[in-house]
Amino acid sequence: MDVNQRLRPQPSDGYIYRTSWAVPTGDIGDQLQLRLDGVARYIQEVGAENLLDAGEAEAHPHWLVQRTVIDVIEPIEWPNEVSFSRWCSALSTRWCTMRVDLVGSEGGRIETEGFWIAINERTLTPQRVSDSLIDKFSSTADEHRLKWRPWLTNLDEADVVRPFALRRTDIDVFEHVTNTAYWHAIHEVMAEVPEVCRAPYRAVVEYRRPIQYGEDVTLRWARRDDDVNIAIAVGDEIRAAALLRTLS
Repeated sequence: MDVNQRLRPQPSDGYIYRTSWAVPTGDIGDQLQLRLDGVARYIQEVGAENLLDAGEAEAHPHWLVQRTVIDVIEPIEWPNEVSFSRWCSALSTRWCTMRVDLVGSEGGRIETEGFWIAINERTLTPQRVSDSLIDKFSSTADEHRLKWRPWLTNLDEADVVRPFALRRTDIDVFEHVTNTAYWHAIHEVMAEVPEVCRAPYRAVVEYRRPIQYGEDVTLRWARRDDDVNIAIAVGDEIRAAALLRTLS
């Protein structure tokens, strides 16, 4: 797959984890729609539940996301009860892509995919997953020798450059900026290009190198037709690349 392709549909059989909960008011924007940082938190929580359900949480407690794709097919508005379906779309022995679909009981649909890497807590390097996890996740996977391939290229020339302040609450257990904090930055850009972010639209974040608290972060972007290319940088080094795009 690449950035121009739609995400794989849910399979008809295999191991699919399902759960649901109501959208809280703290995760909605001024249009009463579920924000993307809320979606990012949800798919992380559903992933933790999925590992417990599969009996793999103790053996694989730590995962880092390398890329997150969020396709807003129809916004999920508040109030709403969201049903989640999570399954593996591709895997290898140390990483996998996990699809999570969100469907609102009162309307709305969001499709997501994350490229997740199993991490050794001591060395902070990729570790091999268990055979039992591979057996469960491979039941829905189309690809069993998954390799990392970036979807996005780094932004060369920005039309807009702004500082982006970090908070101590943006830091995770590895002392890096949390996944959801990057989506706070994406929302800053979305406010400037609302016509690109009318459903259906795609948002992608690819993580290059971690950001630590205290670093001076800049948010840069450039619009080219229906694409908005984004860089989250420290100095001249791009730590994350992102894309906003209208879906045809």
